Amino acid sequence: MKANLALGVLATGLMAGCASEAPQLEQDSAYQVEWIGERPLIDNSHLTLTLGADGRAFGSAGCNHWFASYSLKDQQISFSQAGSTRKMCAPALMEQEQRFLDALSKVQRWDISTIDQLQLWPAEGKPIRLWPAQYQ
Repeated sequence: MKANLALGVLATGLMAGCASEAPQLEQDSAYQVEWIGERPLIDNSHLTLTLGADGRAFGSAGCNHWFASYSLKDQQISFSQAGSTRKMCAPALMEQEQRFLDALSKVQRWDISTIDQLQLWPAEGKPIRLWPAQYQ
């Protein structure tokens, strides 16, 4: 009897797991960048990304504000060449900012990792990894 009950509970849990929706990309919500490709961010630098429902993306590149248009279809996402303000910061921050904007222009698809990170994948190499802003 206990075995039948345990199997019933297990089967119900498995079916519920199958019925749940996969994590979704959130529009009009901010994400905080944690890694750009194979490198983490410089300590205390803050890079952000918001995907507006109107097809415009924007955020902080660490020193300057950036903006671009984007297109999203299912798991595919791409960004136009980003523009930004022109403030100067420390050379290391400027290099990181340029790496981020270059990486963003190569993004082709997205997914949500098993630890709920948004990953923006280029055709080759490691993704830009981001956390929903509320995790920060």
